[in-house]
Amino acid sequence: MMSDGLFDEFHPVTAKQWKQLIQFELKGADYNETLIWKTNEGILVRPFYTSEDFKPFPGPSSLNAHWRIGQTIFVADVKRSHSKAVKAIENGAESIKFVIPSEDVSIHILLENIDLKNTVIHFELQFLSEAFVKNIQTISSNTEIFIQTDIIGNLVRSGNWYHSLNADFAKCMHITAQTKTFYVDASIYQNAGANMVQQLAYAMAHATEYLDKMSDDDALYTMFKTTAGAQVSMVFNVSVGTNYFFEIAKLRALRLLWRTIANTYGINPHCHILALPSKRNKTIYESNTNLLRTTTECMSAIIGGADTIVNMPFDGLHKKSNTFSERLARNQLLILKHESWLSKVNNPADGAYYIETLTNQLTEKALVLFKDVEANGGFFKKLKESTIKRKINESDPKEQEQFETAETVLLGTNKFPNTKETLKNTLELYPFVKTKPRKTLIEPIIERRLAEKMEQARLKMEE
Repeated sequence: MMSDGLFDEFHPVTAKQWKQLIQFELKGADYNETLIWKTNEGILVRPFYTSEDFKPFPGPSSLNAHWRIGQTIFVADVKRSHSKAVKAIENGAESIKFVIPSEDVSIHILLENIDLKNTVIHFELQFLSEAFVKNIQTISSNTEIFIQTDIIGNLVRSGNWYHSLNADFAKCMHITAQTKTFYVDASIYQNAGANMVQQLAYAMAHATEYLDKMSDDDALYTMFKTTAGAQVSMVFNVSVGTNYFFEIAKLRALRLLWRTIANTYGINPHCHILALPSKRNKTIYESNTNLLRTTTECMSAIIGGADTIVNMPFDGLHKKSNTFSERLARNQLLILKHESWLSKVNNPADGAYYIETLTNQLTEKALVLFKDVEANGGFFKKLKESTIKRKINESDPKEQEQFETAETVLLGTNKFPNTKETLKNTLELYPFVKTKPRKTLIEPIIERRLAEKMEQARLKMEE
């Protein structure tokens, strides 16, 4: 048993005393210029944080450690996709995300012999169909299934509605009444180059458009506000980058922001976060280094409190789906969960002064931007005016310049490249932005990787 006086000889040290000692050790160098740096979000990062930074200190975040290992399967062939899902579950996957390209997919065949009581299923539909959703629910009643229909996300990505504004929202509200789930694909903002404050604010504004439409439907709104409505879920699909501590704080801030908004509307303040690594910093040359990036990104997602984490195969940008890289992606999560024990501690980031400070700052800055969007006409108006795209385009070049000057390092691409590596004759997928001129209602927001220009230049040199 420890002696009560064991630490009596250690006296409390104030933040002021720490700073004075640091300034002494700097031997005349300027404290602010030497040790404080400014992020793209406008946050000043200090060299140390103490409990004096909090009044009052944040309470427990109530995040549990029961995150699930997920795997994405694009359903091109139903029987093969079913077989792939069964094998993935046998090898450790706890959640499957099926990407459904058309209504021709047979849900009966796809879900046959899958233990739906112990496996969470996400369906990402690339079309809009009430009948298809109803069919899913008939087959999979009383199980944990999320049906992801994001008509606003489709508008953001493609520039067009599936049909029209009114028709899409009418169908979406009917689907929501069936599924009791809203879905927001916020990954597009991160992958397009938005900074973290923008990612959070635009995700909230995106979600609020659904809530406003829901509140216009008295029957639907009443259902959501009843006791039964407490089971209604908001699902956020979020991309996670390699800014380790900031990404942890980003997911925590997302929950705080959603809780604030949901409480305003009187609906369930809990949200389900489906996290996956960012595409923005991934490379086709030295693609094995993507394993390092996705590992830290998955760790950020875990510690930040994601509910489901779907890893990205290291060669997924330029290679077709293959067993080897998908197994590695799944095994990364298995190691983090079962060998690193990152599923044993609730609220692992609670009480860390740095992360708590970042969480508060990201939340506050995102809330200011969100309120500005709402006060100036809302998310749709800002999309139509191209304000959202313009703001992201202001952030994107900063990141691009940081990459091109090697301030942001992508190992094997802008730092220590293997100049002997060639890819031109081994590319199975086109890894760059594809352009397809067409008439759109709004200017779409385009995902773009940092390394694209440099990679295209290298491929030309191989000729």
